[in-house]
Amino acid sequence: MSNDLKRFHATFFEESREGLEAMENGLLDLEAGRGNADTINSVFRAAHSIKGGSATFGFTKVAELTHVLETLLDELRSGKRPLTSDAVDAMLGSVDILRGLLKAAELDAPPADDGAAVVAQLNAVLTGKATIAVGKSPAAAAPKPKAPDKFDIVFAPKASMFMSGNDPLRIVRELAELGTLQTTCDLSDLPAFADLDPSLSYLKWTHVLPGNASEAAIRDAFSWVEDECDLIINGQGAAVPAAPEPEAPAAASVAAPVVEAAPVAVAAPPAGAPPAASAAAREEDASIRVQASKVDMLINLVGELVITQAMLKQVGSEVEGPLAERLLAGLETLERNTRDLQEAVISVRMLPVDAVFKRFPRLIRDLAGRLGKQVNLKTFGESTELDKGLIEKISDPMVHLVRNAIDHGLETTEDRIKAGKDPVGTITLAASHQGGNIIIEVSDDGKGLNRDRILAKAREKGIAVPDNPTDSDVWNLIFAPGFSTADAVTDLSGRGVGMDVVRRNIQSLGGETLLESATGKGTKVTIKLPLTLAILDGMTVGVGGEVFVLPLGYVIESMKPAPENVRSVSGEGRVLKVRGDYLPMVHLGALFGMGGAEKPPITVIVEGDGQKLALEVDDLIGQQQVVVKSLETNYRRIEGISGATILGDGRVALIIDVPGLVRGRQVVKAA
Repeated sequence: MSNDLKRFHATFFEESREGLEAMENGLLDLEAGRGNADTINSVFRAAHSIKGGSATFGFTKVAELTHVLETLLDELRSGKRPLTSDAVDAMLGSVDILRGLLKAAELDAPPADDGAAVVAQLNAVLTGKATIAVGKSPAAAAPKPKAPDKFDIVFAPKASMFMSGNDPLRIVRELAELGTLQTTCDLSDLPAFADLDPSLSYLKWTHVLPGNASEAAIRDAFSWVEDECDLIINGQGAAVPAAPEPEAPAAASVAAPVVEAAPVAVAAPPAGAPPAASAAAREEDASIRVQASKVDMLINLVGELVITQAMLKQVGSEVEGPLAERLLAGLETLERNTRDLQEAVISVRMLPVDAVFKRFPRLIRDLAGRLGKQVNLKTFGESTELDKGLIEKISDPMVHLVRNAIDHGLETTEDRIKAGKDPVGTITLAASHQGGNIIIEVSDDGKGLNRDRILAKAREKGIAVPDNPTDSDVWNLIFAPGFSTADAVTDLSGRGVGMDVVRRNIQSLGGETLLESATGKGTKVTIKLPLTLAILDGMTVGVGGEVFVLPLGYVIESMKPAPENVRSVSGEGRVLKVRGDYLPMVHLGALFGMGGAEKPPITVIVEGDGQKLALEVDDLIGQQQVVVKSLETNYRRIEGISGATILGDGRVALIIDVPGLVRGRQVVKAA
C-alpha cells in the first residue's frame, strides 16, 4: 500500500467507529419501533461507507462482511423483507465483529474473530434457511472446526479500568481456573514509584491456555471489560469459531417487542434521489475534523492571552494623563473581545452529553437479557453540552452506575408484578445546566436501598458508622472502599470495588456525587461537574499577604461573624453558628502556613459534597474569571489545592479545593 493511502488510515478508522455507533443506535431504534426511512437509510449509508473505505485500504474481511450486511439492509429499506428479531440480532452481531476487525487492522494484529460465522448468520437470514441466535453458527453452515492446540491471549487494560470498578487480576484468576495458565506480565508502562497513581492501571498481560479450554469461558471472563481494554484472543493450530454470546430472552428487550412478520414501514427512496440528507441539511451540519491536541493548544494560547490582558488592565489603571482615558477605553474593548474569543474557543471543545448517553441503549439491552429483566431506558437533556475532556472521563463512572442500577436496583419481572409495579423497570439518564455546572442524574424505579442491611454490612466490615446516622450518612457508606452488600461474587458485582472509585474519579474532575433513595421507589445518583476544567469564575481572597481563589460555584455567602456566634467544641475545634447550624471553621492562613490575622475579620461560607464549611480569610479582593493551570503537571499534588492561576500582576494564586476541605471536616450539629 502506498504511503499516500496510509496517511488516511487514522481518518478512516475514526470515521468507521462513528459509523458503527450510528449503525448500532439506528438498529436499536428500528427494533424499538422508533425508526423510519431515514433511520434505515442512515444505517445503510454507514455500512456502505465502511465497505468502500475497507476495500480501498485492502481490509478484505471488513469489506466482505459489510457487503453481505449491506445486501440485507438494502432489502429491508426497499420493503422486500420484514424486520425480524433474527435480522436485528444478526446485524448487531455484525457491528460487534466489525469493531474487532477494525481494531485488529488498526493495531496491525490478527483479528480475534475473522467474521466467518456472522457472515454465515447474515446469509442464513437472507436465504431464510435457518434462524439462529447472534454469534452462534448453525451446524449446517460450516463443518465443526477442529479444536485449537492453544489459545494466545493479549490483554492490555486501559489506564482507566479501575475507575469503572473492574479488577484485571480477577480476570487473570478466572483464566487460571480454565486450565494450565502461562502468564507474562508487561511492566514497560509502570512509572517510578513517586509517579504511581493507584487509581490507574499500568500492567499488560500475555496469557497462554491449552486448546481444551472453552473459548466461550475465555471470552466470558473478559465480557464486562471489552470496552475498557485492547484484547486479542487467537486459537493457534486450527480455526477458531466465532465467540458465542448468551441468547437474550424475548422479554428482556429494552424497548417494545420486535415485529416478527410484518414488513418494517420503510419506503424505498425514489429513483434518482440521493441517499444522503438534503443539500441544505448537509450544509447546516458541515464540519471539519480537527485533532483534539490542536484545540487544546488553541485553548492554552487563549488562556495566556487572558492573563496578558489582565496584566495590561492592571498596568493601565495606574496610568495618568491625557492618554489614560483612551488607553482604558482600548483595554475595555480588548477585555470584551478577549472574553468573547475565550468563550468561542471553549465552545469548540464542548460536546453534547449524548456522546455518553448513546452508548447505553446497547449496554442495557444486553445486560437486561443476561439478567432476565425487562428494562426501558429514558434520556433527557441529551443536547446539554460538556467539555470533551470531561465527557471522556465521565463515561466509565456512568457505566458502573447503570450496571449497578440494573443489577442491584431493579427487581426481577416477577418481583415487580408482586409489588404492584410495571413489570418493565425504568433507567433514567438526565442532564441539565445549573449555573456554571452540569448536573447528570442516573436513576431507577427499583426497590431502593435497604438502610438496615447497609448498616449491618458496614459494621461487619469495620467501617465507621456515625451515631444516630441520617439517611444521607447511611447512603454515603456505600462509597466506602471495599463496601458491598452482594451475597455472592459475580462478574457484575460483589467484590466491593466500584462505588468508591466512581466517587474518587468524579472528585478528581472537581465534581460531587450525591445519592438519594426511597424504599420501593428507587435510587438516584446525582453527579455535579464544572462545565469545563479550563476556566472558572472565582472569588479572590487575601490571606497572610497571599491571594487564593475560591471557585464561585461553591461559595454561598461571606460575613463578619459576631464573637458570640463563634464557639469551641471539644475535639472539633471552633465552630460558627449560622442560622441554627454549627459549621466547622478553617483558618486558611493556619492551614497552609501563611500566617495572617489570628482572628480573621471575614468568613466565607462554602458548600461541597452536601456539607458546609466556614473559611476564615483576611480580605475579600473581588470576583474574576481565572485560567486554571494544573499544579500536578507543573509541580506536584497538594492537599486542599486543586490548581493555580496567574493574576494580572503576574503573581501565582492557588485555587482552593473546596470539596476536599469539606471532606476533611465533619459538620457539628446543635444538640
